[in-house]
Amino acid sequence: MAGEAINNNAVWPNYSTSNVQKAAATTKDTTLGKDQFLKILVTQLRNQDPSQPLQDRDFIAQMAQFSSVEQLMNMSEQMTMLRQNLGTASSLIGMTVEWNGLSDAGVGTTYSGVVEAISIKDGEQYAKVGDKSVKVDELTTITYVPSSAKQTPKEEAGGENV
Repeated sequence: MAGEAINNNAVWPNYSTSNVQKAAATTKDTTLGKDQFLKILVTQLRNQDPSQPLQDRDFIAQMAQFSSVEQLMNMSEQMTMLRQNLGTASSLIGMTVEWNGLSDAGVGTTYSGVVEAISIKDGEQYAKVGDKSVKVDELTTITYVPSSAKQTPKEEAGGENV
């Protein structure tokens, strides 16, 4: 013990910067997915007491839970795909939309305009409004303006018979 070096990098207040960076880089996802659930179930089966094995009803209940978790994950993926469906978002074309953003001066501003196109980049849908591309999720107002309201009224022709 006399010849051993003591490492105090992780002792308060002398945190090692590498430890802080490692902690910051770890993912904060605490949801239990189907793979983690299956690993827990297999570990439980592998380490069970041979004199008191897992009861059939317990095993069936856990398999039902695993099946439910898997189906919920599949439903979540399908809902995401449905939400990101280009056909659904294309119904925004021609609509007047509003969104909040920062002006060139850094001031919070509400922008508006007519959607000209919809595109998908990196799994996110964007609405092209003038020279700006806005995430569809960031739109705050969507307004339908009937085509008759978009046209300017025709001036009456003076005395002409049509």
